Amino acid sequence: MSLRSIHIIFIAASIIMTVIVMVWSLMMFSNGRGGAGYIVFAVGCLVSAVLMTLYALKFVRKTKELGIK
Repeated sequence: MSLRSIHIIFIAASIIMTVIVMVWSLMMFSNGRGGAGYIVFAVGCLVSAVLMTLYALKFVRKTKELGIK
């Protein structure tokens, strides 16, 4: 397995974990167990997931341009 593949797997795993934490945070807020901090945390997770997705897309394009497999 190449370093590129491992990097893509770790990015995907990070995105998935961030989305899971975001859903957990929203569930905690909707159950009445938490305050506004959970919403702020969920928004931060959403921003992180979007930025990591953009990074992953840029990484894949760049490595294809360079011919890295």
